[in-house]
Amino acid sequence: MKLAETLLETAKAKGIMIATAESCTGGMVSAAITDIAGSSAIFDRTFVTYTNAAKQQMLDVKTETLDAYGAVSEPVAAEMAAGARAHSDAQIAVAITGIAGPGGSEHKPEGRVCFGLDSANFSKTETVDFGPLGRDKVRKAATKHALALLQDAVDSFSPLN
Repeated sequence: MKLAETLLETAKAKGIMIATAESCTGGMVSAAITDIAGSSAIFDRTFVTYTNAAKQQMLDVKTETLDAYGAVSEPVAAEMAAGARAHSDAQIAVAITGIAGPGGSEHKPEGRVCFGLDSANFSKTETVDFGPLGRDKVRKAATKHALALLQDAVDSFSPLN
């Protein structure tokens, strides 16, 4: 995967370690990175937290946040990313939570994925509605988007002095 190869080169040049927190992608982002030889230079770990309990236990996502916004939300994605960074040796963490399908609801349709990024320099969240493409295509699109977000974060990252 070209995105992951570019990410590896850029992060390695800057000495940046990355962690992921994945729900609907089930580890696909980390697999895309670790499929590349030499990825241990930039990839610290992943947290596959499919259930709310796993998000709470492994990433310190608050019960109040889950109750108020639901698992597929930017506030939960932000807490997932912050938790992944806090529980790793990474400078940048990305989080993905969404509804790959089939299913969804009027308020949270199939294909909606929330992303979170966290580093010492910034935190960012965003939601992308990929649409009802089918489970496989939503998961692949979310993986590609997360890799692009990581690349943007690595490109703009500067160590705190």
